[in-house]
Amino acid sequence: MSRSDLFLRQATAEDAEAIVELLNLTFRSDVGWTNESSLVGGIRTTVAEIKSILADPNNYFFVYPELKAENEETGKILASISVTFKRESNSAYIGLFAVDPSLQGQGIGHRVLEAAETFATRHLGTDSDKVRLTMSILSQRPDLQAYYERRGYQLSGNSQPFPVDSNNGEPKVADLRLLEMVKLAE
Repeated sequence: MSRSDLFLRQATAEDAEAIVELLNLTFRSDVGWTNESSLVGGIRTTVAEIKSILADPNNYFFVYPELKAENEETGKILASISVTFKRESNSAYIGLFAVDPSLQGQGIGHRVLEAAETFATRHLGTDSDKVRLTMSILSQRPDLQAYYERRGYQLSGNSQPFPVDSNNGEPKVADLRLLEMVKLAE
């Protein structure tokens, strides 16, 4: 796959069901290295939650759609990533980052993350300020922490309990937390 083969576009409300399918497959099934099925049960998200995020004017949600030979979309989403701007603090939160488990390990995730970081930096960057990129990971995922550290992110020291609500599943382990990771981009 060459650099030009990765086609990202902004998601629409019509993509919500396919995004939910990707996120639940990636995080709640027992396939792929990013799954959290041993840590969290239930669903990862809902169509209503995704539609709410898509409607947020401070959020840009990008998807990598599966394409047919004629460059028509099949309706399946192969990867997703969300960038939520917090302009008052010159920062962006990176979330809902997922790659179809059948495509993991091929460099797609690295390129999707890089594209989101570039997008955030270009839209927030100023001559004098660095852009602060943040994300959250589960506390019991040292492999995921190492992945992001290789890409310049560091633990900030901020954390919060895993949210127990109907949109994100139920913890299967005690003291599950979300750890904030930060990267300062030029």
